[in-house]
Amino acid sequence: MELKFILEAILFSAQKPLSLKEIRDLFAAAPEYAEGDETARALKKVREEELTAALAQLARDHEEAKRSYRLVCVAGSWQFVTEPLYAPWLKALVGHKVRPPRLSQPALETLAIIAYRQPITRAEIEQVRGVSVDGVMQTLLERGLVEQAGRAEAAGRPMTYVTTTLFLEYFGLRSVEDLPAADELRRIVIQKPESLATVDPGLATAPPEQLALATDEPKPTGLAQSAEPAVASPPPAAADSEATVGSPA
Repeated sequence: MELKFILEAILFSAQKPLSLKEIRDLFAAAPEYAEGDETARALKKVREEELTAALAQLARDHEEAKRSYRLVCVAGSWQFVTEPLYAPWLKALVGHKVRPPRLSQPALETLAIIAYRQPITRAEIEQVRGVSVDGVMQTLLERGLVEQAGRAEAAGRPMTYVTTTLFLEYFGLRSVEDLPAADELRRIVIQKPESLATVDPGLATAPPEQLALATDEPKPTGLAQSAEPAVASPPPAAADSEATVGSPA
């Protein structure tokens, strides 16, 4: 039996998309249910490269056959999906599923910045957009399209954000490498905050007094050089509108 036909049978019967790891786990367990089957034993240690090549060939076969369904890889998992052309009849069969509200234009812009520049902090996103993104970020987090990925090695240790697997599924992407080219967005220079100042490498940020002693610098004196200098308030940023727009391309 050819590998691609075994894969076709597995994916046709699966109740959910399957990753390469899940498929390999199935091949490892198959000999228990196929005593004496040489093919099952031979595929027990199949390599991911072989699986990927067989799946790609199977996808081409179905595409060339012009069938009503096709094999796709979304977010690293493979599944059979029907062509959009047949959506009206399938909706009549299974009912119409109510989808979440479409993303607003500000949300799409913010999501694009995160996707192309991840991991990225909220302040860096606002540098690119030029407006506050508090409301939009909350929407993206609640929808599960972005998530916190850790803290940046900068003053204040701001949180960084990345896109999620749900983001890939939402836009039908195999991985973030499949995003359309956006050279202009990637060329925008973002001012990175200075690294954390510490008394010794590996220690947490020290109070200003300790830093002054550690570096043999005189302790700041006078009102103009106080530890907490007055900072002019920036002009209010324009608030993002959450008006609904068309679905993303």
